[in-house]
Amino acid sequence: MSENKQVWVFIEQREGKPAEVSFELLSKGRKLAESLQGELKAVVIGHEMQSLAQETFRYGATEVLLADHPELEHYNTLPYSRILSELVNRHQPRIVLFGGTFIGRDLAPRVASHTKSGLTADCTDLQIADVTYLRKDYPQLLLQIRPAFGGNIIATIICPDSPVQMATVREGVMEKVPVTQPVDGRITPVPYTPDAADQLVRIIERHHEESKVNLKAAPIIVSGGYGMGNFQNFQILHELAHLIGGEVAGTRAAVDAGFIDHARQVGQTGVTVRPKLYIACGISGAIQHRAGMQDASKIIAINCDAEAPIFGVCHYGIVGDVMEVIPLLINAYKHKLK
Repeated sequence: MSENKQVWVFIEQREGKPAEVSFELLSKGRKLAESLQGELKAVVIGHEMQSLAQETFRYGATEVLLADHPELEHYNTLPYSRILSELVNRHQPRIVLFGGTFIGRDLAPRVASHTKSGLTADCTDLQIADVTYLRKDYPQLLLQIRPAFGGNIIATIICPDSPVQMATVREGVMEKVPVTQPVDGRITPVPYTPDAADQLVRIIERHHEESKVNLKAAPIIVSGGYGMGNFQNFQILHELAHLIGGEVAGTRAAVDAGFIDHARQVGQTGVTVRPKLYIACGISGAIQHRAGMQDASKIIAINCDAEAPIFGVCHYGIVGDVMEVIPLLINAYKHKLK
């Protein structure tokens, strides 16, 4: 099988615990590999990573390129980028995917620069298509789709002159779907020889704190936008969320205005969520925000502007003042839940 039809996914891990986005990318990578009639591979770097390597077979990887060494236990920019750059130069895969995390954003541009590959950051969709560009045909290019110009347009980016095409994708954007039957894959050891240059940057201390907010796991989200008016008005959303067992979230505009913490931001520059119910309060529905919530099972929108874009993606729309509608909802739920 041509190596240039391979799709690679970098499997990010901290303390041996894999990042969810890596399995989401394996699920998407599997579809891309099927479109290319190619092969899906995972790249794992760390120490004592055999069980993690095996886990990738549950998401369709047919081979794991495993660099396992005590000095690779914690992420370090120089050795990780050197290992991955050497692998990419040697095998020339068609596509390499990274999570849009702190690690992915540090690693991907270094590898892309070293291997002279195309790279697009923060993609919201990835597709394979034949493209005609400047009167020249390019078969099976990776279409890297993401909001651009402040989210006012959706841009489709291609890298026609790069044999290797790379992309970073935010957590939650792609759906994590394990295969029905784990692949009987193979693990290929990647030799690692420590280099003095690898220690130019050393980890002195590590401080890691788990996030207290998990919007991705919330079945119900009550979200507010700049249209809530102020921080005090936002508190009514907390009351509604507490009553119906949901989490509170907000738009970028609401976060920038200080109405809510950044950890609760939904959208292109925040978290992507797929709850069973998403209640959008005072949210106009800018494309950046819709990118983070439009896959919710049911969306209820409340906005005084009948022309707000949010009404184009919601299942139920209420045209009205949120400070009048929300108290009515709260009152109705209180009586229903008695």
